[in-house]
Amino acid sequence: MLPQFEYGDEVRLIRNVRNDGTYPGMNTGALLMRRGAVGCVYDVGTYLQDQLIYRVHFLDEGRTIGCREEELILASAPWIPNLFEFRDDVIATRSLAVRGQVLVKRGQLGSIMKVLRDEPELGIQYHVHFGDGLVLQVPEQSLAMADSTAAIEEVLDGI
Repeated sequence: MLPQFEYGDEVRLIRNVRNDGTYPGMNTGALLMRRGAVGCVYDVGTYLQDQLIYRVHFLDEGRTIGCREEELILASAPWIPNLFEFRDDVIATRSLAVRGQVLVKRGQLGSIMKVLRDEPELGIQYHVHFGDGLVLQVPEQSLAMADSTAAIEEVLDGI
C-alpha cells in the first residue's frame, strides 16, 4: 500500500468532508471542509491497516483534517467548481421537459440530491428532486439557489 501523495503535495478535496466524530469541538455530521478546498499533505498514516489517511492542512480555512486517498486529487489536476451541494434548495431557471412534455415549470422549487461531475464534457449536472417523486438530471446553468432573492426575481420576471 503505497501512498499516491507525498509530504508537501498540494491536494484538492473532491468530496465534502464531514465530522465522523473524531474531530474535536464540532458535532458529528458537521461539514468540516467543502469539496474544492486546497490543502497541503503533511502526514500519511493508516486506518485499520487497509486505508491510507492523509493529514491535510487547509491554510485558507485554518483547519487540519484527515482525508482518505479517494477524497483527494492533486491541486494541479483539472477541476470545475460546482455551485450547489446535496440538500441545497434550488429553483429551475427554465422549464424542463422530457420528450416534449414539460415536467418542471420555470421557477419551480427543487432540492439537490446528488452532484454529478463524472463527465467533464457535459459540465456539472445534478439529480434534483422536484416533488412528487420526480427526480431529473439537470445541468447547473438551469438552476439558481432558492435563497437568492435576485435569482428568484430574475426567474419570476421571465414567467
